[in-house]
Amino acid sequence: MSPQATSFHIEPYFPPSLLNPAQDVFEQRRPLLLQAARDYLDIHQKRIRELHEAGASGTRVVTDLSRMFDLLIATLCRAVSVDLDQGRFGQCALIALGGYGRGELNPRSDIDIMFYYHPRDRAFAEKISERMLYLMFDLGLDVGFSVRTRQDCLDLAEQDVTVRTALLDSRLLAGDQSLYEDYRAQVLEVLLNRNSQVFIRQKIEENQKRLQKYGSSVYLLEPNLKEGEGGLRDLHAAVWIARVKYKAQSLKDLVIRGVISERERQEFEAAFDYLWRIRNHLHYLSTRKGDQMQFNHQEKIAEFLGYHNNRKALAVEQFMQDYYYHATRVEHLASSLIARVTQQEKPSARLLGYLTRRQIESDFYILRGELRVNGSAVFAEDPTKMMRAFLLAQRHQVPMSLALKGMIRDALPLINDKVRRSRAINETFFEILRAPRDVGQTLREMHHLQFLNRFIPEFGRIFCKVQHDLYHTYTVDTHSLFAVEEILKLRAGEYADKHPVLTRLANDIEKPELLMLAVLFHDIGKGEGKDHANKGADLMPTIARRFGLNREDSQRLEFLVRRHLDMAHIAQRRDLHDDQLIIQFARAMGMSENLKMLYLLTFADLRAVGPDVWNDWKGMLLHELYEKTYQVLEKGDFELEKRSEKLRNRKRNVLEKLHDEFDQRLVREQLRAMSTRYLMNYRSADIAEHLRLALGRGHRTLALKVEHESRRGFSQVTLSTLDIPGLFSKITGVMAANAINILGAQIHTRRNGEALDILQVAAPGGGAIENPDKWRRVEAELTAVIEGRIRVEELVAKRRPPAFMIDRPRPRFPNRVEIDNEASGQYTVIEIYAHDKVGLLYQITKTLKELGLYIGVAKISTKVDQAADVFYVQDIFGQKILGEEKQAEIQRRLLACLDED
Repeated sequence: MSPQATSFHIEPYFPPSLLNPAQDVFEQRRPLLLQAARDYLDIHQKRIRELHEAGASGTRVVTDLSRMFDLLIATLCRAVSVDLDQGRFGQCALIALGGYGRGELNPRSDIDIMFYYHPRDRAFAEKISERMLYLMFDLGLDVGFSVRTRQDCLDLAEQDVTVRTALLDSRLLAGDQSLYEDYRAQVLEVLLNRNSQVFIRQKIEENQKRLQKYGSSVYLLEPNLKEGEGGLRDLHAAVWIARVKYKAQSLKDLVIRGVISERERQEFEAAFDYLWRIRNHLHYLSTRKGDQMQFNHQEKIAEFLGYHNNRKALAVEQFMQDYYYHATRVEHLASSLIARVTQQEKPSARLLGYLTRRQIESDFYILRGELRVNGSAVFAEDPTKMMRAFLLAQRHQVPMSLALKGMIRDALPLINDKVRRSRAINETFFEILRAPRDVGQTLREMHHLQFLNRFIPEFGRIFCKVQHDLYHTYTVDTHSLFAVEEILKLRAGEYADKHPVLTRLANDIEKPELLMLAVLFHDIGKGEGKDHANKGADLMPTIARRFGLNREDSQRLEFLVRRHLDMAHIAQRRDLHDDQLIIQFARAMGMSENLKMLYLLTFADLRAVGPDVWNDWKGMLLHELYEKTYQVLEKGDFELEKRSEKLRNRKRNVLEKLHDEFDQRLVREQLRAMSTRYLMNYRSADIAEHLRLALGRGHRTLALKVEHESRRGFSQVTLSTLDIPGLFSKITGVMAANAINILGAQIHTRRNGEALDILQVAAPGGGAIENPDKWRRVEAELTAVIEGRIRVEELVAKRRPPAFMIDRPRPRFPNRVEIDNEASGQYTVIEIYAHDKVGLLYQITKTLKELGLYIGVAKISTKVDQAADVFYVQDIFGQKILGEEKQAEIQRRLLACLDED
């Protein structure tokens, strides 16, 4: 299966005295032999790396590396046997196995070899193998070895499918050719013919386990070039299964037997070559053996392959887009060959019906549980029939045959603008979207066959599109398809218990197919560069015209794509107690149907980004924003009852609730000290609870209450104390020191000098923190910090990990500080984007305190490793920060603190 060596001609040079019989024993010559071998490796490994760096193909490099070791090992074999009985050497053959047997060595690949011998020559084989292996180990080579007879090979292959597979890829390195021919006849031929179906089943099971371990998605953030889906092992597995099924020795044999075409053979070889070239460079970059393409490697490989940043994408994103595209081709090549090889009559209780051809339309029929097509010219005569094939497969819940899939791939060039605009193809597409089942599966099949890219060219621009960060787990196109499936799960009731409102809305939408289009297209602008929401929205009128949508639907589609980031941004980074903010958002929505669809789109978008992005805290914030905005839209505005009357009623209710617990004079004094904003945004019952905590504190420095929202995944901490400079900074420091993540904070300073702070917090991995011992420690440490008995800096320093535990390099983006005086009527809003680290929030709040700023509201958000924190601040006079010089100082000081270690 491997190409023949074409470039390696230089034999290793060892002095004749090392290779000729003499009285000197082997051990006396060994140091000279080792030095000669090291010199040989140094010279030729350097030469091969230079070839690679000069642009040599992956095939050339793996072939040269394999040939280099072939010559070295053959020469060493001669050298180690010079003082042994030469007449007996013919009874041992040194055989390369596995990847080395295929002639596919990458720079850090294992060298797998087997000493094959006749049973009567065991002592001789062990002597040769011992000398060879110790030499190779001393040369620093990673060697996998075995010493076996014919029966050993057969017995082990019967017990272990991995051994059997390795033996299938074998070739002679040194020793007697006649013994190797015996091996081929007595071992290889037997293995190719023995229990073929068992081997194929075992390899398929092994494949499934491998993908479960290494990831069954082509689009993993840091893919494994060898074991991951779309990697080398997919190609190997397909070829192994085909070889055993058809008793073939190579890809060329599979062509001769008519299993694959010459074009497919070339595709396999090109796929190997591409992956080998990347793997070669990855191995040269790495200090240790490994096949996972980590972020820092991706950037270097992209540079090596000649990618450059442009206005639409980083070089590494362009490279990874090409890699993922290649991985999808590999997966298709491999799965198609395996399906072809393993396709058999499936057992069925109704076998006769299964084998009977069932015509379902003039051009399509079902046979053996698969959708098939009549004739080879159907799509050439009418390309819209391709969409019909997807609909029929969905409707009858059968897969397309391999032949039909191949015909669709071959016919893709027939889809032009005229076809895209035809009523037939668009009506069929919308029928697929409206179907009660298998919508997601059908869209995935369209995507897999690249039909979706051809039918919607704009979608093709995000095919395998990568975003080089830890936040976006999937490529843009895959994320979009997953988001559609989130909507389908809502409609099917899969989230009814956790998200009843969203479930109801998903089933109340007037045109669910329009929502699915909006979800499918929400990130389509990422193929155009930055500002993807607006660029994507600008594409919608053109796409809508092709689909034949009416003006209202076209405008709504454009609206949803343009606004698809708004709801998450406002919910996570803005003060939802700000009435004017809610009114402004409601005006932007215009009508309730827009709000409902945007809420559903936002949910699906966040759920589909990655496994750790959505959480119940974000869900609660989104729901709060939806409910408040919906009330405004339904009523036309907030109820404009007199604020003074509302405040009087709220104070009266609080007094009634606390009548039997505290002196009414004390309660009235506390109420007078509260801000109007606080009183307007908390219910009477909440205010009463806050007062119980404050009045119950007495002469203690701190009163702290913790409530657990276990179902929502966070705990709420309410604390009462006297206000001191930098109080919130001290709180954040103690929380950081105790590995408690702050999600949000509402900070209320009363006119009587008391502070009431309310924090929503979670464990590092998410979830409420219900350990009472931890909260007792937090209360004790915070009391000591407020009283000045402990320095908060010391607590935070203890929490920081040592340098050797710091994570390996990850994609990092420049720290940013943005100041906004339009988002709030009372506060200046500071948004901070930075790489997350222990104590970050403490450093930020400490700097804000040093700048003389008072924090009113804090919204804390972390996207995997990137923090996006928002602070509503005022100066010491309770005013916004409007001076340009002061704003510049704030940005400068905050950026400096973010860069501190």
